[in-house]
Amino acid sequence: MTVDYAKAGHIARVTLDRPEVLNAMDLRMHEELAEIWDEIEADDEIRVAVLTGAGDRAFSVGQDLKESARLTASGAPASSFGSRGRPGWPRLTERFEFSKPVVARVDGYALGGGFELALACDLIIASDRSVFALPEVRLGLVPGAGGVFRLIRQMPAKAAMGYLLTGRRFDAATAHAYGLVNEVVPAARLDECVAGWVADLVASAPLSVRAIKEAALRSVDLPLPDAFDADYRWEDRRRHSADAAEGVQAFLAKRTPLWSGK
Repeated sequence: MTVDYAKAGHIARVTLDRPEVLNAMDLRMHEELAEIWDEIEADDEIRVAVLTGAGDRAFSVGQDLKESARLTASGAPASSFGSRGRPGWPRLTERFEFSKPVVARVDGYALGGGFELALACDLIIASDRSVFALPEVRLGLVPGAGGVFRLIRQMPAKAAMGYLLTGRRFDAATAHAYGLVNEVVPAARLDECVAGWVADLVASAPLSVRAIKEAALRSVDLPLPDAFDADYRWEDRRRHSADAAEGVQAFLAKRTPLWSGK
């Protein structure tokens, strides 16, 4: 196995587990991740997923370039944007309707496809020794797993173009300053910090979390009137749910709400 997957209560933990190659992603890993994301989405007990890399050197340095070189030499077609037709499709970077929040726990290098994977998560919590980059331009490649599209949307345009067109690296403090990272802490406090964010996500009403995520991501490029008028599947479920009444009742009774997710 190249991915370690564990569940505890309402939390799923997904660990890219190839520390000997800085968690570079090969085709087998993509296949395993696809099955895991399917399971997380289908399991109503899971409310949040934490994605990280094994070891203390890297979240992931992206695609396994040795494998890519072997595939190219064997006549495999060159890849471009997206993963359709390749193992693991749709990958997290293309699961645009994935409804549950995913927290990226980044410690060390998040480069290339590894950074693209983190950008596809809903929150990023990073250690202060983390380093980010999309170096594909220096390899004659493009950030085809969404890096081109997400970076220009998630940071100021000139800054994004600078990093996209040069492949320059930047540290966690810079990522935080641009709003790419939610919080930066010393490595020794990383797990504690992630646990705090996860606890807050689990304490939130699960249908509200899914409704808000869907509405926020689907409406980001819509004119404001169209955003209000759009149909949101998870919001429709939330407003007809028992949880919609439970939250108010718990508040008035000054007790902790008991979320059923129904």
